[in-house]
Amino acid sequence: MLTVESLKKRVKNKELSPIYLIWGTELYLAENAIETITSLLSPDEKDFNLSVHNLDEISVQEVIEDAETMPFLGDRRVVVMKNAAFLTAAKEKTKIEHDYKIFEHYIQNPADYTILIIVVPYEKLDERKKIVKQLKTQAEVIQVSKLSNDTAEKWLQKEAVSLGVSIDGEATQLLLSRLGTHMAVLAKELEKMALFVGENGVISKDTVENLVARTLEDDVFGLVDHVVHKRTEQALRSFYDLMKQNQEPIQIHALITRQFRMINGVKELQKKGYGEKQIASSLKLHPYAVKLASKHAKRYDEAFLRNCLNNFADTDYKLKTGQMDKTLLLELEIVALSQGS
Repeated sequence: MLTVESLKKRVKNKELSPIYLIWGTELYLAENAIETITSLLSPDEKDFNLSVHNLDEISVQEVIEDAETMPFLGDRRVVVMKNAAFLTAAKEKTKIEHDYKIFEHYIQNPADYTILIIVVPYEKLDERKKIVKQLKTQAEVIQVSKLSNDTAEKWLQKEAVSLGVSIDGEATQLLLSRLGTHMAVLAKELEKMALFVGENGVISKDTVENLVARTLEDDVFGLVDHVVHKRTEQALRSFYDLMKQNQEPIQIHALITRQFRMINGVKELQKKGYGEKQIASSLKLHPYAVKLASKHAKRYDEAFLRNCLNNFADTDYKLKTGQMDKTLLLELEIVALSQGS
């Protein structure tokens, strides 16, 4: 199985396969792999000898017919077959009739002048299918899975260097906490910050804070941070700012509840001797979120946190049944949390 990096080396050395199978849900890497292969064609050749097909719109037999067509004004064709759901266990969404026998025959006897790229944007292939087994034997397979947090951190560091800048650890963690491991989004934000700090500049936590758009959850985290540090006035001001943005009180309350559940979960696992990485894995959280929740957990005892969670359930019921004004309910909750310990 190839990685995108090893694919680049092989293409550079002209070590090519007639068929490539790209599968997985990280579309940024999938597109990167496709671009690497199609770079074999000059811009002029691409006009005549590059075809991109979507199996939601065209039959597999028409794609194979294209792959068997001789190249025009060039030595090679590249044919891309996207959304090959028939290689997974997923139910096909289109009414287009596909003749998979023609496809099976082709992968056993591919045209020597065509590179066929098969893209499967799903988490799993259906290994039970004969056609999948044949493909994994006949094709070069490139898996493009979502990055883990650790891998994403390393990737960000490497991408920053390629842009002529560096990014420090806190900035990396905050960026991943805010955006997740979606590579296309990360790449776009990283490029923006690199332009801001300039060549040989350093992307810091402050750079991320100032340039990367905050989510509602980020704003609620800020509110909770004020609450934890007993900054009642600032916490209420954060709440009023959210209300001015027309955020729904029920959603704000749900996110406050989530933050305190996280704090409680971290505290319970710390008591069992878990480290931050183990806690992140157990609670399925980003390590940076665990690091922040760990600081908050030190300010509360277990009894208070359990009582908070019980009160949150009561507030949620009152919010959803209209027993009290929603704004007043959350104001009272924020004040009570700020004064607790």
